[in-house]
Amino acid sequence: MPAQARFRIGELARRTGTSPELLRAWERRYGLLEPARTQGGFRLYSEEDERRVRAMQGELERGAAAAQAAERALAGPAEPEEAGGAADDADSLVEALLAFDEGRAQAIFDRALAVYSVDAVLGRLALPALRSVGERWSAGEATVAQEHFASTLLRGRLLGLARGWGAGTGPRALLACPPGEQHDLGLIAFGLALRGRGWRVVFLGPDTPVATLAEEAGRLRPELVVLAFARTDGDGVLAELAELGRSVRLAVGGGAATPELADAVGAVLLEPDPVAAAEALTAG
Repeated sequence: MPAQARFRIGELARRTGTSPELLRAWERRYGLLEPARTQGGFRLYSEEDERRVRAMQGELERGAAAAQAAERALAGPAEPEEAGGAADDADSLVEALLAFDEGRAQAIFDRALAVYSVDAVLGRLALPALRSVGERWSAGEATVAQEHFASTLLRGRLLGLARGWGAGTGPRALLACPPGEQHDLGLIAFGLALRGRGWRVVFLGPDTPVATLAEEAGRLRPELVVLAFARTDGDGVLAELAELGRSVRLAVGGGAATPELADAVGAVLLEPDPVAAAEALTAG
């Protein structure tokens, strides 16, 4: 029985853009999926099942027969190849983004989703590519237009993966950027990593007033409120967040999140890498 099976077939269908009927057929004919069962008899699927479905879709798009596509999807990538392949894809993705080649960038992302887990796509493709473009912009080696193009394309792809991330019965996390903060890609990646570990995600996005955050936290009663800081914005906001931190479990992350900031608002400081942060949070 596969480990970490967490979601029902309807969510698996939403994640992969297919129908529950087709997924059941692939499970029955080819053994593509290996669901666990709840005590009530419901099937629950895992990220490995999602990876297999995406891999099969990729093989079918390349012209393979269904039985052959399923066999290849079940075989899966060898672990060493996954690490190297994703790194190569990240370099290719950066080249495509800097060239404004949307078609190529989308194809690289599609290929990665067909082969790797969501965690691997985040940690070895999307986030490294984003960092690389950002570093080139900071060094004067990429234009503002290139950086905006890359951010917009990657944000769109990650939000596409986020469809349905508020569904389920797991613990709920409320994610937002504080007032004045516009950079939310790392926060979206963290939400996806949390979702893969059974959490439900409510995402408020950039530039969220603290009063709005407090209101929704009071209404939704999340197990965790997460704020992403690429920069700090003054004692006023921190004072408001410290007040919020007295009533909710608060976590902070991002490039400007420091131990001092976390202490000031009474928050848990997340690890810099979104996937590692989600793993550490759920393992604790």
